[in-house]
Amino acid sequence: MAANEFIYGFHAVQSRLRSHAESVTELYVDDDRRDQRARNLLQLAEELKVRVRPVDRSRLDGMVGNDKHQGCVARVTTVKLAVSIDDVLAYLTEPPLLLVLDGVQDPHNLGACLRLADVLGAHAVIAPKDRAVGVNATVRKVASGAAEIVPFIAVTNLARTLRELKDQGVWIMGAVGDAEQDLFSAKLKGPIAWVMGAEGEGLRRLTREHCDELVRIPMFGSVDSLNVSVASGICLYETRRQRHTSA
Repeated sequence: MAANEFIYGFHAVQSRLRSHAESVTELYVDDDRRDQRARNLLQLAEELKVRVRPVDRSRLDGMVGNDKHQGCVARVTTVKLAVSIDDVLAYLTEPPLLLVLDGVQDPHNLGACLRLADVLGAHAVIAPKDRAVGVNATVRKVASGAAEIVPFIAVTNLARTLRELKDQGVWIMGAVGDAEQDLFSAKLKGPIAWVMGAEGEGLRRLTREHCDELVRIPMFGSVDSLNVSVASGICLYETRRQRHTSA
């Protein structure tokens, strides 16, 4: 993230204040907001000694390029999370649980995936640098603070990354609609990387070929496909459920 980027929305801003207050150089708040949510934010900023500037709502619109900021925008500097897969794996005290996104281009989907990764204890989200969305302001808002916590690792060559994960003992699970095996019969208690395909396209052929195992999510209604973030949540949750029951 470049220096002096803006993040916005109450969840994203409060999460950054709580986790990395030193990175918030200035907080801009709609001077017309007097509700409890705004008061709580101002109190937190005061406790953390972060400078607050009341501004007109139109100025906030101009800062972030839309009106979805909820009346709060923070100017922030870079926060260093893990920058490589080796950084992530080096300090784990449990089997790795990773989420790999193969070409997801919708920032709302990426934001939702980061949020789910945080909720369900995934240790990192991995995605290709090309033909995929990166972490931007929209992603941060949708992620509701998870983008400041969950390492997001953009890789040059996804197929090579999957091979390297295999070399480190991580089992590569691909979620596809036409797999013979379903999710409930898969064994998910060891080191796992879940690989999810892009919106409408699924896994690319080369990515699919690098998976150790392919499974489908059982469907019980008339809908035959799921949003990538929903599918990610189901697979991560089932992994956590199996690990919990075997503990």
